[in-house]
Amino acid sequence: SNINLSFPLFFSFLGCFQFFIVKIVKMVNKRSKKAVENINSRLALVMKSGKYHLGLNATLKTLRSGKSKLVILASNTPPLRKSEVEYYAMLAKTGVHHYTGNNTDLGTACGKYFRVGCLSVTDPGDSDIIRTLPGADAAQS
Repeated sequence: SNINLSFPLFFSFLGCFQFFIVKIVKMVNKRSKKAVENINSRLALVMKSGKYHLGLNATLKTLRSGKSKLVILASNTPPLRKSEVEYYAMLAKTGVHHYTGNNTDLGTACGKYFRVGCLSVTDPGDSDIIRTLPGADAAQS
């Protein structure tokens, strides 16, 4: 009889625990969705009023010349390419932001109808993207 009493109690505890986990996950998803929308709106403002270069070769060129202020990489950029861009950015003391979406999402956020694996912001224009992105801390110093 002892097992029968604790068994339903255990499942009711699990039910409450699962409810709290679902609530926490929903809160985290809302925050991350707002963060993505925030980055997308800042990126749209850069596209409208600032200067940027799309693609790996143009990004590496701006990093070598020291004109780049911020580099944004898509989540599905190959590891070797990602580490190469990060190395150049470290040498140029430029911030790197890892975009949460893939290259299709990044292209859409840029307002383009093609995929964008990486982009370099040379002039933010009216946007405060360089001061607000987490990867942009290196660009400040």
